[in-house]
Amino acid sequence: MSHQFTLIVEGVDLQDEASVEALFDAGCDDAMIGRVGGIQYLDFDREAETFGDAVFGATGAIESALPGAQVVHLEPDDLVTMSEIAERTGRTRESVRLLVGGGRGPGGFPAPATHFRSRQRMWRWQEVVAWFAERLGGAVPEAGDPTTAAFIVAFNAGLALRAAQGRVPTEERRRLRRLVG
Repeated sequence: MSHQFTLIVEGVDLQDEASVEALFDAGCDDAMIGRVGGIQYLDFDREAETFGDAVFGATGAIESALPGAQVVHLEPDDLVTMSEIAERTGRTRESVRLLVGGGRGPGGFPAPATHFRSRQRMWRWQEVVAWFAERLGGAVPEAGDPTTAAFIVAFNAGLALRAAQGRVPTEERRRLRRLVG
């Protein structure tokens, strides 16, 4: 099965010739390297049994091939605007606006993750895709798999914890490990 995703990477210049060769040798020949502003990324189209296998395999390959490289984020991001919901579900923005407001569909659309009075409201994609699957009977295959959306959130939380753990006192780190199981 083919899985598409993007990994944001810090710590090394991915576009350096030696880095490109090391990534290729490590099996990242299924990725395109890019940079927007100061953000470096690898766009993957990876064959793997599961989405998780693809992401963990790519992350391990990057971090072992390039000393100092660190994967810091997995895309597509969980926070989405109404326009992004429309794009990801193959609907119009107006259709999504009506679903959000309860003017169409079964109601109970997830609450925004940002303040409800915010001019730029955002929703958690994992909640939106689960709502589509549950309330519309999976009638929108473009929306994706709720399990994959939840994995992206959990993986990014793990990356955030990894980045913060050196700044968190030891006892709180223990508590955090107990919290997540």
